[in-house]
Parts: sequence; C-alpha cells; structure tokens
Amino acid sequence: MEERRDTIQPHLIECATEAARVAAAVKPDRLGAASGCGDWDVRTLVNHWVAYTGDGMLHRARREPLPEDLADRDFTAADDWAERYADRLDEAVAAWSEPAVWEGDTDLGHATQPAAEVAALLWAELVLHGWDVARATGQEFHVSDGAAALLLHVVEKNAALYRQYEGFADPVPLPDGASVYARALALSGRDPRPLMNSPLE
Repeated sequence: MEERRDTIQPHLIECATEAARVAAAVKPDRLGAASGCGDWDVRTLVNHWVAYTGDGMLHRARREPLPEDLADRDFTAADDWAERYADRLDEAVAAWSEPAVWEGDTDLGHATQPAAEVAALLWAELVLHGWDVARATGQEFHVSDGAAALLLHVVEKNAALYRQYEGFADPVPLPDGASVYARALALSGRDPRPLMNSPLE
C-alpha cells in the first residue's frame, strides 16, 4: 500500500470525525483516571492526543515548526476543550486536503521526511491514541475496513522503530481470526482482547 493523498485523505476525514466524537464524550470526572498508557492519566493522554493530532497535524501541513510549549499545554483546562479540538481537526483536515501539501519533504526539526509519510504517521497517532482515549473512557473508536487496513500497514512499517524508542509496547498475541483492526492494535502494543467479543470496526 502506497502512502499518498488518495489513500490517506479519505481516512483522515473519517477518523478525525470519529476522534471528535470520542473527545466530546469524555466526561470531566474521567480525566484523572488511569489511561492504560504507562503512568499517564486520561488528562495526560488527552493532552498528548490533542497536541499532536490537532495543533501538530495543522502545523505539519503548513510546514510550520511546532510551538515550543505544545507538549506542556493543558488543553483540558478549558471546559470546551473537545469543541476546540474538533475545530482544530477540521482545520487540519482542510489543510491536508490541498494536493500541494503532500508533495516534497516536511522539516521535522531534527530531520526531514516525505510529507505523505508524515501524514500517515500523524493519522496513525490520531487513531491509536483515539483508541486509547476511547478504551479509558468506556467507549470504542470505530474505523472502516479501509482505515483498519491502512493502520495495519503503517504500524507494520514503523513498529520496530517506535518500539526502539519505547513508543510501542511489545506485540500482544491474538487468537486466529482476529480482525485487521485488532491485529494493528496488537502489533502497536495495545490489547484489544477485552473487546474481541464486541465489534472493533
């Protein structure tokens, strides 16, 4: 599967909508709960998710450096953080809808990378952490079959590197017949087995 605008953009639109839905359903009293992502609570997880898939995705499309304080911002301090995140996602999706944005390389500060690869990684971050947030708050993060296939491709391509830098935990073993979505989640170190009896797509 090639990473290019026509294979990623439709799923970016789809999953940004799903991310906004999940964010809107996060109740304030869940923000202090354990997230299942190391020692992060839900607030820390949400702030990371919002920072890099909202603001971060928009800045990368515009070829702008990320704000120095981005990783330290508490987006959830605002009562309407979910609405603001949805608006930021809309801006990011609109920015990535321009064909020229997918051309050439993106300067990441420490390195450059083809823009389409950057988009694929940001999109995977949107889905994987969206799944994390959904799981931690009693929800599901739904994806289409096409999005699941793309996620598996991106995870397979980058899992070794992410694991090297502790971005992914070890793969989780799954029973035969697991869905493509479940396989992608498991390869990224997430455990979809508690949800195997409910629809994952």
